[in-house]
Amino acid sequence: MRKLAFLAAVIAVFALANVASAQQGDASIGFGTLMSPGASPCAVSPSSNGIVPIVCPEKGGLYTNIGGDVIFHKRIGFAFDADWRTSQGNFAGIGQPYRPMLFSIDGIYQPRLSKKAGLDLMGGIGWQTTRFYLPYCTNGFTCNNYLSSNHFQINVGAGIRYYVWGHVFVRPEVRYYKVLNNTDYYTSGNIVHVGASIGYTIGPD
Repeated sequence: MRKLAFLAAVIAVFALANVASAQQGDASIGFGTLMSPGASPCAVSPSSNGIVPIVCPEKGGLYTNIGGDVIFHKRIGFAFDADWRTSQGNFAGIGQPYRPMLFSIDGIYQPRLSKKAGLDLMGGIGWQTTRFYLPYCTNGFTCNNYLSSNHFQINVGAGIRYYVWGHVFVRPEVRYYKVLNNTDYYTSGNIVHVGASIGYTIGPD
């Protein structure tokens, strides 16, 4: 269901991009990882949070990214972006499956560097969800097999876009997240995502 929602968002971006010929839309998918600068090792939490009384650095693992944007006049627009850990991790090595997910709604500016290259400069707000998975459901088909921790985040990021063939581009990228009150399970609210994506532009490239 989650991935279908992401795809629906991308389709919506495509639809909006065709509202006027002067507009441009982009969709991309990519991979990367998280780093948490200055984060300390895993430690016992000063107060139990009901799931695991341990906090750890939020870093490592392979993350999948999917996003889209709509660009208006003067190369300014808005974008939606989602990152999630591709496979469940083992929290603190104690056998607790978990998966962090980051969602962002951003303003974006796309200045050109040359005919085939440009920058993607973005910043905005969103939220982080960390899911801790349970071993079973006791309520049939109506229960969730996970518990979630949600936090508000602000972010800034940049990418270098290069068109390798027609409207197809590749983009190495980096993004910084400041996740507020991110100390219930993690040692820091400062997170950096580094990765690369491949995308397609609808409209003038």
